[in-house]
Amino acid sequence: MKETAPQHGVFKRSTIGRFAGEKRSTVGPVELFFDLVYVFAIVQISHLLIGHLSWLGFAQTAIVFAAIWWGWNYSAWVMNWINPSNGIVQIFVTFLMVLALGMAVAIPHAFTSSGLLFAICYVLMSLARPLFMILSFRGKQLAHNYKLLGAWSAMAGVFWIGGAFFEGQWRLLIWLLAVIIDYAAPRIDFKFPGLGSAPMKDWNTDPEHLAERNRLVFIISLGESILLMGNALLAHHELNFILITSLVVGFACLSALWFNYFAIADEEIHGGKSDTSALRSAYAYAHALMVGGAILIAVSIELRLTHQHLNTAMILVTIGGPVLYLIGNILFLRSRFGQLTNSRYIAIAVLILLGICAFVWQEAMPILALSTAIFLIIGGLAFLTARKRTVTDV
Repeated sequence: MKETAPQHGVFKRSTIGRFAGEKRSTVGPVELFFDLVYVFAIVQISHLLIGHLSWLGFAQTAIVFAAIWWGWNYSAWVMNWINPSNGIVQIFVTFLMVLALGMAVAIPHAFTSSGLLFAICYVLMSLARPLFMILSFRGKQLAHNYKLLGAWSAMAGVFWIGGAFFEGQWRLLIWLLAVIIDYAAPRIDFKFPGLGSAPMKDWNTDPEHLAERNRLVFIISLGESILLMGNALLAHHELNFILITSLVVGFACLSALWFNYFAIADEEIHGGKSDTSALRSAYAYAHALMVGGAILIAVSIELRLTHQHLNTAMILVTIGGPVLYLIGNILFLRSRFGQLTNSRYIAIAVLILLGICAFVWQEAMPILALSTAIFLIIGGLAFLTARKRTVTDV
C-alpha cells in the first residue's frame, strides 16, 4: 500500500501524531524556532553564574539550569511523537515558547523577586505537555504514559510553587527537592500509587530524532561561548597580544570540544543501543551534564578574557566545565554503546591534577598558561577521538 503523505499545516487531531516513513525523524522548523528561546535562557544562566561566583551562586545556578534543561528535555521528547507540521502542534509549541521565555526572563532574580514567575512558568510547561498528549492520544498507551508523567510533574510542581514563597536557602532546599522528584520519576518508570507505571519499554521512541535534537541544543550551548567571547572583547577599549592570543586559545578549545562531540555522530545515528532506557540515560541525563559543562566552559572563557589574574572561582569553573562535560560524555557512550572510555577517564584525571597545580600556584600561573593547558588536554582527546572514529576504540 502506498504511504499517505503527511497533511502539513492542517488543523486536525488525526494529523497530530508523526507519520511513519523516511521523514519520521525530521526536526521541524517549529522545533528550531522553539530552541531560540533557549539561546536566551543559556545566556541568562551564564550571566547568573558570572554575577554570583560563590558556593551559593553555584548551587543556585545548578537548580536553575536543572529546571531549564528539564523543560527543554521533556519538550524535545514530546516532539518525538507529534507532527511539527500540524497547525495545532505549532500553536502548542508557541505556547510552550512563551512559558519558556517567562522562565528565561526570571532567571537573574529567580532566588529573589522573580521566583514565583520562574516557578509558575515551569509548572505550567510541566502540566501543559502531558495534558496535550493525553488529549491527543486518548485511548492509546502514550496517553497512559503521560498521565503518569503528569502526576509526577504535578507533585514536583507543588514544591516549585511552594518554594517560591520562601526566601534564601529555604527556597534553594525546597527547589532542590522539586528537582529530585522531576529527575527521579523516569528512573522508577513513573510509578504512581493508584495509577500504575510506565516502564521504558512502553515508550516507542525514535533515536534519530532525539539524537538530532540533542545535537542541536549542544551547538546552542557552544554558541553561548562565542557570544560571551564577543561581549568580553567589546568590554576592552583596545586589543593587545595577550587578549588576542587568549581569544584564539579559547576558540580553539571550543573547536576541540565540537570535534570531540561530533567525531562519533555517525556511530550515534547508525549504531548503538536504541531501547528507551538507553536513550533516556544518553539524552535526558548524559546530555544535561554535557550541556552544563559547555555552559561552564563558556563562563570560564569569559572570566579568563576579563580578568588579569587567576582566582579560586575562576579555576573551579575552568576545570569544572571540561570535567562535567567528560562525565556526561562517559555516561552517554556507556548508555548508547556500552563501551569503557579509558581516554575520558585519563583526561579527567589530568584535568584534576592541572586544577590542583593551578590552586597551589595561582598567584604565579598566568591565565593564558591555564587556558593553553586546557586546550591541549581537550584538543588531544578530540584528536584521538576523531582519528579513530570508532566508538569501541575511544
